[in-house]
Amino acid sequence: MSKIFIMDHPLIQHKIGIIRRKETGSKEFREMISEIAMLMCYEATRDLKLSSVEIETPICKMTAMELQGKKMAIVPILRAGLGMVEGMLTMVPAAKVGHIGLYRDPDTLEPVEYYCKLPEDCAERDVFVVDPMLATGGSSSAAIRLLKEKGVRNIRFMCIIAAPEGVERMKVDHPEVDIYVGALDEHLNDHGYIVPGLGDAGDRIFGTK
Repeated sequence: MSKIFIMDHPLIQHKIGIIRRKETGSKEFREMISEIAMLMCYEATRDLKLSSVEIETPICKMTAMELQGKKMAIVPILRAGLGMVEGMLTMVPAAKVGHIGLYRDPDTLEPVEYYCKLPEDCAERDVFVVDPMLATGGSSSAAIRLLKEKGVRNIRFMCIIAAPEGVERMKVDHPEVDIYVGALDEHLNDHGYIVPGLGDAGDRIFGTK
């Protein structure tokens, strides 16, 4: 069953408070999204597997630790997920980056893939799917299903703000995927927006309406 990790670090909570404010402009919003992603990445990678390796310091030989296997891949859901990539790469510069683009069909309201480009060895990596908002869970669930179809097995999902409805859908659709959340909000409104939320993350990151 999915493990849900709600971040309680004071710096994360402080910065989430800043991006919630309607007067926060695009420049500061982008910077805060990146910084929150960096801090959340630090917390979410706590249990990555390590292996020992022999190295030589300027003084002597020793056994050090390094990340085991093919390491990490970051897969943002376009477009808002792009805002989280730079902060995570600050923490894990060697991570590879894939992209998944989805839009909602106006008739069925189901997510439809329009773009998918992944690292060739993505199936061998610990993959972090990232999107600032987890609302209904439709896009996130579809993105993870797409990764599974391409052979990816080690998947985690990271978002900054989530609604309970989205968390529940993810737990049902992908019970083996752990979810890392900056803040768990109250509910979705009639328009599918998270309450209290922060509005449309993509519009606020890129300054569009």
